Amino acid sequence: MRDSGEENRDSYHDFAQVYDELMDNVSYELWCLRLCGLIEKYGVSKPERDAADALASERNLVLDLGCGTGTLTELMYQKGYDMMGVDLSGDMLGKALEKREKSGYHILYLQQDMRELELYSTVGTIYSVCDSLNYILDEEELVSVFRLVNNYLYPKGIFIFDFNTVYKYEKVIGETTIAENREDCSFIWENYYDPEKEINEYDLTLFIQESNGLFQKSAETHYQRGYRVEQMKEMAERGGLKILQVTDADTGEAVTDESERVFIVAREQGK
Repeated sequence: MRDSGEENRDSYHDFAQVYDELMDNVSYELWCLRLCGLIEKYGVSKPERDAADALASERNLVLDLGCGTGTLTELMYQKGYDMMGVDLSGDMLGKALEKREKSGYHILYLQQDMRELELYSTVGTIYSVCDSLNYILDEEELVSVFRLVNNYLYPKGIFIFDFNTVYKYEKVIGETTIAENREDCSFIWENYYDPEKEINEYDLTLFIQESNGLFQKSAETHYQRGYRVEQMKEMAERGGLKILQVTDADTGEAVTDESERVFIVAREQGK
């Protein structure tokens, strides 16, 4: 296994070409409704893109951190929010730009590593879902991400994020193989879990049909680290954020020992 910091930089090349097709079971609409509800309950952003003053424009701006192909970003734009998207993968952003060209939505996309986040202004809300933070394998680097998020949040703005737990990798995903055959693409997803480092390596083999009808084989390796709730809360607080809510992402209820994904809402509380 490569050292943290380099292991995921080359991910999502060929996977980006079929990502939306293979993720068609994800209910982005429900995620969108949940995010909107949390922003309304805890946040400062309003779905008002045409705010007259500069401060309101910053307060109402929402950043999708780890936006991928922009599916959720576009749904949030449809709800009225002024949207930005940041992702490390140029291939994933390429798909997001194709969607933007088709929809005509005024969404700004930036190719950046979240560990080196650099924005032109503060934003009222930042969210990072679909286990984007699990790609940060080093605790100090994750604390640095929280510090950057806190730095770029508008006063009293909120950060909404999820993460996969140690339990999910150790008991549910680890050491399993998942395969699926589609009409124009297929994949084999092999998982290898390291209990000492609490890091899950998954080797993804893709077979993608090209225009000539033949299938092209490619392979990618991804690394994700599982985190515990108290561990994640402590890192977020070290980054300057105040924890507002912690829930099981699947049930919306209190977290249990068998929670696989956790949702956290945190607030900016000074620089």
